Amino acid sequence: MTLARRAAAEGVGTALLLAAVVGSGIMAERLAGGNVAIALLANTLATGGALAALILAFAPISGAHFNPAVTLADAWQRGLAWRDVPAYLGAQFGGGLCGVALANMMFGLPPWFASHHVRAGGAQLLGEFIATFGLLTVIWGCVRSRTTATPFAVAAYIVGAYWFTSSTSFANPAVTVARSLSDTFAGIRPLDVLPFIAAELLGALAATALFAWLYPRARAAHVEL
Repeated sequence: MTLARRAAAEGVGTALLLAAVVGSGIMAERLAGGNVAIALLANTLATGGALAALILAFAPISGAHFNPAVTLADAWQRGLAWRDVPAYLGAQFGGGLCGVALANMMFGLPPWFASHHVRAGGAQLLGEFIATFGLLTVIWGCVRSRTTATPFAVAAYIVGAYWFTSSTSFANPAVTVARSLSDTFAGIRPLDVLPFIAAELLGALAATALFAWLYPRARAAHVEL
């Protein structure tokens, strides 16, 4: 599969993922009548369902990373050539920006407008570290022994992590950047983006290092969700 096709798959997949995350957040907030728990539940279910479907659709083409942290971890473990990483990252960040614009416009909002949703503090950052650590743990654990279950395991983990982490589990630098441009239920204040990304990358690093030791053969495995 050519790099151009793989990058296109990453871009389209990430765009659709962000459309699902942000669009369902807007819909949930409008329909929940101020009940934040119901809004979060609706946002969670839509995100988990869309994520599983998108992974199944795009994994045979690009591996369906949709996440710079996953791409960097895969390259570190020699599953993806480092020369391909810039194309993957560019597609993921670009796709995320397109996806959030589409979600905003579907609901009559400007394509991009800065969020005022504060997500700051040590507890939130610990939540993001744990969310991303857990995500990469699930990925590395499944790609070695239960590859066909990986899409469902990843989606199930994200659904769970929306509820058990204080940050509601962004666990994805491209998602974090894109969500800063929607002042809606799923948004994050731009000021909080870089600390979130740092926590996400540290979580991915820790999980990947752990599995390189726990399951050394994972070093030879390509992340194909």
